[in-house]
Amino acid sequence: MSSSAQRGAADHERVVVMLVDDQAMIGEAVRRICATQPDIEYHFCQDPSKAIAMAREVSPSVILQDLVMPEIDGLDLVLEYRKTEETKLVPLIVLSSKEEAVTKAEAFARGANDYLVKLPDPVEIIARLRYHSRGYRALIERNAAYRQIKEELDRAGDYVRSLLPPSIDDAGLALRGEFIPSAQLGGDFFGWNDLGDGNLALFLIDVCGHGVGPALLSVSVSRALGAGGFSREELLNPATVLTRLNVAFPMATNRGMYFTGWYGVLHRPSGKLTFSGAGHPPPIVARADGSIEELESDGAPVGIVGEFEYTASNVTLGRGDRLYIYSDGIVEIPQPDGSYWSYSEFRAFAQTDALRAASPLARLLTYTRGLQGSEQYEDDVSLIELTMR
Repeated sequence: MSSSAQRGAADHERVVVMLVDDQAMIGEAVRRICATQPDIEYHFCQDPSKAIAMAREVSPSVILQDLVMPEIDGLDLVLEYRKTEETKLVPLIVLSSKEEAVTKAEAFARGANDYLVKLPDPVEIIARLRYHSRGYRALIERNAAYRQIKEELDRAGDYVRSLLPPSIDDAGLALRGEFIPSAQLGGDFFGWNDLGDGNLALFLIDVCGHGVGPALLSVSVSRALGAGGFSREELLNPATVLTRLNVAFPMATNRGMYFTGWYGVLHRPSGKLTFSGAGHPPPIVARADGSIEELESDGAPVGIVGEFEYTASNVTLGRGDRLYIYSDGIVEIPQPDGSYWSYSEFRAFAQTDALRAASPLARLLTYTRGLQGSEQYEDDVSLIELTMR
C-alpha cells in the first residue's frame, strides 16, 4: 500500500473525540482513557459556550456532551449541534450523573445518539466512541458518493438536453418541447427531423428504468433515427421505423431494457399525420373547435416481442389544431397519500383544464408538481406541443 493510501486509511479509521464538560476532573479522566488508544485524538472543551466553535475547528467524529453545566443547558446545546451545518450529523453521546428515563427521552428527542451515566468502564467508553465514529465516517462516505453520482446524473441530463432539437416557429406551425429529467435520470428522448418535400418526422421514446444506461440507450435510438440509420423512404413510414427499431434493439442484447415510443410524419401542406405507436401513451389532439381526440395505437413496446409488425394510422390536422405528445412521467404522479394519479385522471384534467389554458404545458407542469408536492419528478417528463397555423 502506498504512503498516501495508508494515510487515507488511517484518517478513515481515526476517532476524533471532543468532550464538552465544565468539570476539569472529568476532562482529565476521559483524556487518560483516550490516551491508551493510539487511534483516538482527544479534545476537551470546558467552556460550553465555545463548544460549537471548537467543533468547527477540530472536526470531531464523535462528541461527548455533559448535560448539567453552568450558564448553558446541555439539552439546549444538543439542539445547537443539530442546527449547525458542521455538526448536524456528528454522533453525540450525552453524559449524565444519573439514569433518568425522562431526561434520556428528551436527549434523544433533541438529537442525541447515545446516553451514558458518567463515567462507565473505560472499555465501554472506548467501544462506544469507536462504534459511533465508524458509523459517522461511513455516513460521510455514503453522502460523498451520492453527491458524486448526483453530479454525474446531472451532467448526463444536461448532455441529453443539449441533444434536443431547437423549437420551430414559422408561418405554418409552432413546435416545441419540454424535457425535465428525474433525480435518477431516465430514458426519455424526443426530436423532430425535416425529411423534405414538406414532411416533418416527430418522435418520442421512453426507455424503461433509470440511470445512465437507459439514457444512453435512448440517445443511441435517437441517433439511429437521425444519423443515417434509415433511408429517407423508411423514415417516411412510421410502421417501418418501429419494426426496424424492434429488430435492432432486442432486450436480449440490451441488458433487459426495452422502450415505448411514438413516431409520426406530418405532411405540412396537407396536414396529414401518419403515426405508429409502440406501447406508448396516446398523443392528444386538441381541435380548434374545442373537441379532443386521442391517437390510439396498439403496437408492442420495442424490444419485447421479436418480429413484431407495426401498423400505421392517419389523422388530419387543421389550422388551430394542437398535437400533444408526452411520456408517462407526466401521467404516473405519486401523491402524498401513497397513491398514484391515474391515466384516466390525467386525461380528464388535460381535456377539461390544461388543454383549455393559455399555456397548456405550463398549466400541466404546475398542477402535477402541486399534486406530488415537489418540483422534482419521479420519472423523466417529456412533452411536445405542435400547433398548426
